[in-house]
Amino acid sequence: MSFALSSAMRCKRRSTIAVLFVATSLSACGMDEVRRPMADVGSPDTSVASRSLAGEENAQVATEETQQLSVPQSGEVTAQEPEVLAVPDAGQAAGQQPDTLVVPDAGQVAEPKRYSLPESEPASDDAESYAYKQNYGYAAGIRDPIARGESALAMSSSETACRTELKKLGVMFQERQPIDDGGVCRIDHPLTVNGFSSGRIKLKPSATLNCQMTLAFARWVKGDLLPSTRLRYLSGIDTIHQASSYSCRTMSNQPGRSMSEHSKGNALDISSITLNNGSEIKVQKPGFFAFRQRGLLNSVRGDACDYFTTVLGPGYDRFHSTHFHFDLMQRRGGHRSCR
Repeated sequence: MSFALSSAMRCKRRSTIAVLFVATSLSACGMDEVRRPMADVGSPDTSVASRSLAGEENAQVATEETQQLSVPQSGEVTAQEPEVLAVPDAGQAAGQQPDTLVVPDAGQVAEPKRYSLPESEPASDDAESYAYKQNYGYAAGIRDPIARGESALAMSSSETACRTELKKLGVMFQERQPIDDGGVCRIDHPLTVNGFSSGRIKLKPSATLNCQMTLAFARWVKGDLLPSTRLRYLSGIDTIHQASSYSCRTMSNQPGRSMSEHSKGNALDISSITLNNGSEIKVQKPGFFAFRQRGLLNSVRGDACDYFTTVLGPGYDRFHSTHFHFDLMQRRGGHRSCR
């Protein structure tokens, strides 16, 4: 009986030893899989393992947020706020707030408004039409009526050339609005003339004339009147005094007579001339001893027919006893009347 008891005790001890061995082996295997945290030298706050796990969690959160983004509809573009992304600085210390960079969403860019042409303006996408619109302010399909000559008041090439000659002669003038007083009393392109020789010779009062009459008178002043006064009076001209320019009336203001060239701005009356030395030369029949005045008036009267088709002055009739009348009346065969 004692033998049997001792055998049972030995088996029990062996079983206990086997159980302990197995338990010890299992504990050793489980301990090998556990990651022991490593201390971060100089960083008492956080371990390396915890920071790596936090980085993985942040990356996963950012990935999920990125997948949740969606492109806004066209009606929601103006109501959405731009996305704010945090861009940390490489040299930024721990604990500081990162700088923010505003990055507008691609869907928030406003679509440019398309230009709609008016009904009267034909659409054209070619380069020539675009360049024409940039230079002149309207599309190539809309033409300038003045350039096409459709307007009755369009300035002709002769009118343009006449004004170019006036500028070369130094005539002082301004453009006026068209004059139309009925019948022949009209000037399509009138000028207000103030002086000659770039303003050194004044015309008082200002005269309203057409361009051709202004040009003929300016040539007469430069080619005849000014040299004559310098020859006889040793002085230039300061002022030319005119008595009548444009006027809607008949010849000599007499009822029943033909309309005067004044009604077309095609005539000019001169009553006196003031020289630079202060002398005044009146256009009238000179006295017996007024030799210089008589010589000047006769010279001017005779040579003026080279510039005008009509020259009338003192001695012709009682209506022209105090002035010279110059005009450009057109007669048959180019006839001129100088009296």
